[in-house]
This record gives sequence, C-alpha cells and structure tokens, in this order.
Amino acid sequence: MADEIRALEDTGTWTLQSLPPGKKPIGCKWVFKIKRRVDGTVERYKARLVAKGFTQ
Repeated sequence: MADEIRALEDTGTWTLQSLPPGKKPIGCKWVFKIKRRVDGTVERYKARLVAKGFTQ
C-alpha cells in the first residue's frame, strides 16, 4: 500500500486542500485483487484506493 500511495503522490494525482468550515471529508477504502495465470498460480497482487463517493 505504501508503494501505491507513493506512486499517487509522485504523479500528482491529488493536492491537499483545507476543508471548508462545516464540511466533512469523503471516506476511502482499499480494494485488493489477485491476478492469476491460466494455471491458477499468482501472477501479481493489485491494490487501489477508491473514494466512497456515495457518502456525499
């Protein structure tokens, strides 16, 4: 997860902003997936950070 966050910071995916008075931040969660080869062995592990926009 640390590598993923570092990659997002390095590419300028977001910028930190101050929250306006009376507003709450949108939550987020990690989604994990295992990519497998056709024989069933693990090819790689994937992780992504997604915003929970439905809580707006």
